[in-house]
Amino acid sequence: MVDTSDEWIVTRTGIRERHIASADMSCGDMAAEASRRAIDMAGCSNEDIDLIICGTISADYRLPSNACVLQEKMGFPNAAAFDVASACTGFLNALSIANAYIAIGQHQRALVIGAEKLSSMTNYKDRNTCVLFGDAAGAVVVEACDDGRGVLSSYLQSDGNLRPWLWIETGGSRNPYLPGFSFDSSDKIQMNGSDIFKVAVRNMEAAAIKVIENAGLTVDDIALCVPHQANIRIIDAVTKRLGLPPEKVFINIEKYGNTSSASVPLALDEANREGRIKSGDNVVMVAFGGGLIWGATVVKW
Repeated sequence: MVDTSDEWIVTRTGIRERHIASADMSCGDMAAEASRRAIDMAGCSNEDIDLIICGTISADYRLPSNACVLQEKMGFPNAAAFDVASACTGFLNALSIANAYIAIGQHQRALVIGAEKLSSMTNYKDRNTCVLFGDAAGAVVVEACDDGRGVLSSYLQSDGNLRPWLWIETGGSRNPYLPGFSFDSSDKIQMNGSDIFKVAVRNMEAAAIKVIENAGLTVDDIALCVPHQANIRIIDAVTKRLGLPPEKVFINIEKYGNTSSASVPLALDEANREGRIKSGDNVVMVAFGGGLIWGATVVKW
């Protein structure tokens, strides 16, 4: 489709393969499958879930939320449901909100999802972006706990002045699709990759340090870092600046590419299933994405 090669992609991004959903598979379909697996692992039922938060920028519809679509698909009779549109930090934002609701006693058990069908908004004529993005979904069940485990600290920050560095220009109420619209690149993801790299590395490092300190920990106390899988160079730069050795960093970008809000829960699930996380381990998750928005969370497993 574009002038590139496997060697060019791998050396600059770390991506070797990606998964692209079929035309008849929606973001909501993937979210439902991830949710079923999470609920099964948690040993609870759909009736036990009283809050659904979905991080996504590629929902099935502009209205209603993907969380409500998921509720229709799976039947959560006791749940409130809404989306968080925070791009690559969507899962961490959703997790932070769920933690806050549970902490104040408003909800007891939340389903938190990161799901994206980025192939529906990727410009496959743009070499700078089309080699990066894949489709995926990940989910976790979060519930109240009094034994010291769970979310220890969260930090979220944004800079809306940098909005044009990663955005979709056309399709919202500011620039709607008008009669005769040619569906040029303005209706797909546009990214200023070189400038984002520098800002991402600096702010991901700062966010990770902040949540670790706020949790009363040091970097040495972290058993595993699960970063947003955007670019291997960003991951390497951030983790080296944090002083984390490779064995304490989980990377799966080579298999899935950048899946935006699905990236962190996808990696977290793989790390768990591979035995990379043990009960009592301190895990730091950190992400950066469109908005621009960045953040981090420390969890005691």
